[in-house]
Amino acid sequence: MPYRRLPNTDNARIKALKHAHNKGNELPPFKLAFSQAMFQKIKSTLPGFENSISEHRNSLNLHAEKNKEYQIRQKKAKLYISHFIQVIDMAIIRGDLPAEIRKYYGLNAEERKLPALTTEEEIISWGKRIIEGEKTRRLKGLAPITNPTIAVVQVHYDKFLDAYMHQKSLKKRSSHAHDVLDSLRSTIDDIIQLTWNEIEETYSDLPEEIRREKCSEYGVVYVFRKNELTGVNLFQVGRAGMTLPSSPAIP
Repeated sequence: MPYRRLPNTDNARIKALKHAHNKGNELPPFKLAFSQAMFQKIKSTLPGFENSISEHRNSLNLHAEKNKEYQIRQKKAKLYISHFIQVIDMAIIRGDLPAEIRKYYGLNAEERKLPALTTEEEIISWGKRIIEGEKTRRLKGLAPITNPTIAVVQVHYDKFLDAYMHQKSLKKRSSHAHDVLDSLRSTIDDIIQLTWNEIEETYSDLPEEIRREKCSEYGVVYVFRKNELTGVNLFQVGRAGMTLPSSPAIP
C-alpha cells in the first residue's frame, strides 16, 4: 500500500500550500475537502513563508557576493602589515634602526619573526598595534618608516576593517533569516499535515484507490514502495500523480 509523504524541502512545502490554496480559491466552501478555518490559515501563512524563504536566499547570496571583495581586502591588509614589519626588521639587520624599535609595535625586540596574521582577529589586532606604534614614534620626532608608510598601511587596514564589519552584519542578517525560516517550517509542516488529514478524512468512505486519487488532486503526495511497483501500480501512479521512490522508503 502506498504511503503518504509530507514535504521535506521548502520548495515542496510551498508547492503543497499553493496546491491547497488554489483549491480553496477554485471551490466553494461546501465542496472543499478541508475546512475554511484551515484555508484561512494557509492564506495567512503562505505569503510570510514565501517572503521568509526569499529573504534567506537573498541574504545568503549577498553574503557570498560580498565575500569575494572581502577576501581581497583581507589579503591586502595582511600584506601591508607584513611588509611594514619586514621593512623594520631589514632596517634593524642593516643597523639603520635599533632592535628596541620593535617594542613600539608590541613585537619582541629579541626576535625577527613575523607575528601570526592567519585569522581576521590577528590582522585586526596587529594592524592596530602597528598603526598606534608608528604614531607614537612619530610624536617623539622619530623618522617615519617608509615603503610602505603607515598612512598607506592604514588605508588598506581601514578598508579591511570596514569590509569585516559589513560581513559581520551580513552574517548576522543571514543567521536571523535562517532562524526565522526554521521556526516557520514547523508551523507550515503542522498546517500541511492537518490539511491533508482533513482531506483524507473527507474521502475516507471511498475505496482506497479512488480516495488516493481524490486526495492527490489536492496535492497530497503518495509514494509506492519498490516492492509494490507492478504494471497496475504504474498505471495508478500516472492517474493519481503519485511518486516513485528513488530508494527504499520507510513510512
